[in-house]
Amino acid sequence: MSFASGDERWADVYLLSITRAVSVCGEFLAATTLALVLQQAGHGGLAVSGLLVAASLPIALLAPLGGRIADRADSRVVLVTVGLLQGLVCLGLAFVHHPVAIIGMVALLACGLAVTQPTVAALIPRMVRSESLARASGLNQTAGVIGMLIAPALAGFLVGQTGPRLPLLLDAASYLALVVAGLAIRTRRSPVAATAVTATVRYRIWDDRTLTVLVGALAAVVAGVSAVNVVDVFFIRDTLAASTTVFGLVAAAWPVGMLIGSVVFGRVPRHRITAPAALLITAGSCAPLIGCLVVGNALWMIPLWILGGACNGGINVFVMVIVAGRAPAAAHGRAFAMVSGAIQGGSLIGLLAAGPLVEHFEPRWLLAAAGGLGLLASVAAMPIVGRTRETLPSEGAVVSSEASVTGDGPSRDGGSVGDRTIREPKPMVDAM
Repeated sequence: MSFASGDERWADVYLLSITRAVSVCGEFLAATTLALVLQQAGHGGLAVSGLLVAASLPIALLAPLGGRIADRADSRVVLVTVGLLQGLVCLGLAFVHHPVAIIGMVALLACGLAVTQPTVAALIPRMVRSESLARASGLNQTAGVIGMLIAPALAGFLVGQTGPRLPLLLDAASYLALVVAGLAIRTRRSPVAATAVTATVRYRIWDDRTLTVLVGALAAVVAGVSAVNVVDVFFIRDTLAASTTVFGLVAAAWPVGMLIGSVVFGRVPRHRITAPAALLITAGSCAPLIGCLVVGNALWMIPLWILGGACNGGINVFVMVIVAGRAPAAAHGRAFAMVSGAIQGGSLIGLLAAGPLVEHFEPRWLLAAAGGLGLLASVAAMPIVGRTRETLPSEGAVVSSEASVTGDGPSRDGGSVGDRTIREPKPMVDAM
């Protein structure tokens, strides 16, 4: 791990958080707009499903490559270059109409996210000290949730009043925020040529048993929550016979909970952010789904969804701190990319499984089953991470003759792993 050991750069944290709010709002603005475009054009569920897969699959498949780029390339160059390319792709989206072209361009945008997400995530630990990382992560997650809350309503209004082109153009403009952040943020990760023997970290997240078990449990839970994104509309509208207004209120409750969770869990002391604690919060996010077994009125789902969302926000904060603390600083990009890839893989499994299941089973039982399986995965993982000894990887196993990763930010501590016990719709474990 490598955190700021001199002055913390909270100005960079705030700028990065503002950038996240703008970019997430743009992403959800485009996602909602494109879903409406495909639905209004009569392309049906297959096209919408393809849109969702195109937005997730590249992030899962390109996680190893994206992580390597994040660790080996200048973060400023990555953010500026990829941000400009994504803006151009989104600009093109505003002028295409064929569903295959739309889905293909969404996949290209997701390829960019596979690189920018780990790049941004790896910058945050270099802006603040270890004890401040939870607060900085909570602030960043809060900004993302605010963008997520604004986007759907804004997309519906703009599409209804002006058509789909304006919101897509706004999304293209939102990528400029990434470019501005890349140029303005003083904290920077960049490869430098060493005078003698240079070093890089050969890192695989799967060599860390605690992280492997934690990420596996999270991926299982994400699969269930992603299925909920498909099932809950049938449960609320058909089983509970609720209005579209009530459905909208329930749908908004989860991100509202995430907003609360990001703030509350961002204040948790560093020494209390451990893998068992993260699994406990993960289990808490699954419990509200089981509560759907006894819900007779859709309004009762609002407090349940707020509780689940609050735990979701806590997971995002905790996993950011845990991964940053356990992975070597030079491998933060790869570590965050692998976590994001596993989460996206779980999300895809849930989305693909939900469609056929909802045709054959009662939505109430599907929601409860998703919560029960996630709860079981979390509880089963607790004793494993609880008895795993927190040890350093062998220093001799991480040295090679490649470029090291340094920064021009505040002075840093060593890059080895410390002996510590430490992270659309409803994004369980947002991609940081």
